Amino acid sequence: MAVVESVAQRPAFGELEQHRRELTAHCYRMLGSPFEAEDAVQETLLRAWKSLDRFEGRSALRSWLYRIATNVCLDQLEGSQRRARPMDFGPAGEPVIENLHTPEVPWLQPVPDSLVADPAETVAARETIRLAFVAALQHLPPRQRAVLILCEVLRWKASEVADLLETSVASVNSALQRARASLEQTDLSPESSFEAYDLDALTSLIHEDATQSMPPFDLWLSGRDDIFTWWYGPGIGCKGSRVLPTVGANGSPAFGQYKPSESGEGYEAWALQVLELSGGRIVELSFFLDTETLFPLFGLPARLDA
Repeated sequence: MAVVESVAQRPAFGELEQHRRELTAHCYRMLGSPFEAEDAVQETLLRAWKSLDRFEGRSALRSWLYRIATNVCLDQLEGSQRRARPMDFGPAGEPVIENLHTPEVPWLQPVPDSLVADPAETVAARETIRLAFVAALQHLPPRQRAVLILCEVLRWKASEVADLLETSVASVNSALQRARASLEQTDLSPESSFEAYDLDALTSLIHEDATQSMPPFDLWLSGRDDIFTWWYGPGIGCKGSRVLPTVGANGSPAFGQYKPSESGEGYEAWALQVLELSGGRIVELSFFLDTETLFPLFGLPARLDA
């Protein structure tokens, strides 16, 4: 009878799958890449499925899955470089072509909202996948990162986090305090005109203190004047672009940008653009140029016809 009851308590694989989206968000915060996050979740569900015979319901299924996912991420982060943004390489540069460099580093990547965010989630919950927040997390050592996410984002008790990480409550509280102190030192800082790529209309929408970055280039720009100096100077080749809205990225509006083809026929993929908005104005523009990888993830075509 006990064996029958134990089997009955085991969750089916469908119950594990129901947690995929929130686990993907958790792994993305830890790893800074939607591709690595999806791999980590797949490994999590696989490990969970293989271990179902040892799951006896002593802990909640959700907590058990987060334990596995966190350990998968910590394993992946061991010995790896943190993912960077252009802002990590120094102050903003002058808007000249000579300042474009491509350091060989793993870059922080945007994530489609459809992979990590439930439409019914609160604004506060969505803030935890913003590019600036996830970028700040990348500056923390892996275990501090895990502690901060579990305590501050998922609202786990210190005792629960200590159990997951197999450490003491005092150690968790100490790591949380250090993580908070590190984050305090990190700066966390209207779409129709952008879709038309109307440079004149955009002038009034860009905040005077806005920033722009273009991974994989380390150059980033600070201030509307420098941004427009770039757009009308080295970046003038983007004039006449077509821009397609796509699913949001990191809780922000996102677009696929297509530059006019040099052949004069149609438009070629150029960048995935993610906009940070505040008070109806654009305060940050992130142009991710790895279209070969990111456009399929966001459901964007490789080119547009004329």
